[in-house]
Amino acid sequence: MTDRTHRAKPVVLASYENDTADRCVDLFQRADGSFGFEEYRRDPEDAGRWSRIGWFGERLYATRDDALAAAKTAVAWFGSVAPKP
Repeated sequence: MTDRTHRAKPVVLASYENDTADRCVDLFQRADGSFGFEEYRRDPEDAGRWSRIGWFGERLYATRDDALAAAKTAVAWFGSVAPKP
């Protein structure tokens, strides 16, 4: 028997793009209730597809606010577009 909750895709709660719309940070929640974030980029030569570049997605956070704070610290450009508390 397979554990589907382990394989379930996280639910994206918010996606924030930079001013030039070529970088974004997604905040998400996993099936187990933990939170996380990931950074992506979009390049013309990739036909506008988003590609993961941050490799932060495996980090676990207890709350959405914890994940948001960690993203602000880890992703240099994100602090200028992230929502204020």
